[in-house]
Amino acid sequence: MAPPSAPSSDTRLVERLRALGPFLRERALRTEQERRVPDEVVAALTEAGLYRMNVPRRYGGYQTPPHTQVDAIAEVAAACGSTAFATMIQAGCAFIAALFPDEAQDEIFTSPDIRVGGTLVPDATAVATGDGYVVNGASGFATGCRHADWHLLTARVESGDGPPEVLWTAVPMAELEILDDWYVTGLAGTGSNSVVARDVVVPAHRVLPVGPLLGGAFPSKANADDPFYRMPVLLMFCAWAAPNALGLARGALADFTERIHRRGITYTFHRRQNEATVTHLQIAEAALKLSSAELLTRDFVARIEAGEPYSQEERARIRAQSGYVARLCKEVVDLVASASGASSLHREDPVQRAVRDVQALNLHSFVNPATNLEIYGRVLSGLDPGTPFL
Repeated sequence: MAPPSAPSSDTRLVERLRALGPFLRERALRTEQERRVPDEVVAALTEAGLYRMNVPRRYGGYQTPPHTQVDAIAEVAAACGSTAFATMIQAGCAFIAALFPDEAQDEIFTSPDIRVGGTLVPDATAVATGDGYVVNGASGFATGCRHADWHLLTARVESGDGPPEVLWTAVPMAELEILDDWYVTGLAGTGSNSVVARDVVVPAHRVLPVGPLLGGAFPSKANADDPFYRMPVLLMFCAWAAPNALGLARGALADFTERIHRRGITYTFHRRQNEATVTHLQIAEAALKLSSAELLTRDFVARIEAGEPYSQEERARIRAQSGYVARLCKEVVDLVASASGASSLHREDPVQRAVRDVQALNLHSFVNPATNLEIYGRVLSGLDPGTPFL
């Protein structure tokens, strides 16, 4: 829970997070080594009000505009990619929780600083009972589960007549088992372990069907006419994913800009890297790629904020732009890393961590640039997008 000093509005939220940058950066290596975000980091982000961005105002939340959320998450990512990714998932899941029936929201949002996690991989199964469902099964990639109060567990209801129905079920984390299985090379500090449900009973009011939600229908009456919650959740995930990439690229470029003044280029006559023509070309190209990514992000976030209606082509374009931002930022980080010399391979150097983190982000199934370009290209070619996730 937040300390009493937690701000009651998102005014200066970005500035508060920028001030936390050195604190987060100092703990980035430890975050990776411990494979989870440290408790004191979660406490500091809570005190800054970060977890309130998508919580309804009636529960003390901010309902922060997407462009401010982009700036906020990017500040965190510039200091620690793993912490930012965990923040992004919890921000998104709080938004989804606000689409559940109002009775469920009353149970979930007992504090504006409640942390909600979740996934959209339907590996668990749900069996209908008289007044809800019994859920069983494991769900991987449960980012930040050790600090979550609730988990939105995706489950499928099998049907003999067709494809299964997919549900989001809101489950208290205390009712789930956490498997310590998060051993990865990128975004290693996100604590994205698997969670397991064993005969977990979920009442009907804590269930959100995914199919209708993708079509714009959700059961919350309190938020039904609120323009903030009418923004499509999948487009919002594009807005939450992009700043992870932007922050990683900004952080890597800032580190590179600083280090070129205090190191030379081995086996050359350059005593300072900033004096070499090759460095001028590298830093200029990296800066322009980052600027392009920032412009793309501002463009699609503005279109999300403009509100309904969202055409299929526009949705596909936004998803493609989000993926392309991730690709451009990966190119920035790769360019910086290739120019940073062998000394940057040390584990304590943030450049090598940024390389692995931005690679992991680009591998995310909803972020993957190639997949998102294909979807947009199909729509531009007059075909169906090949996915309902737009």
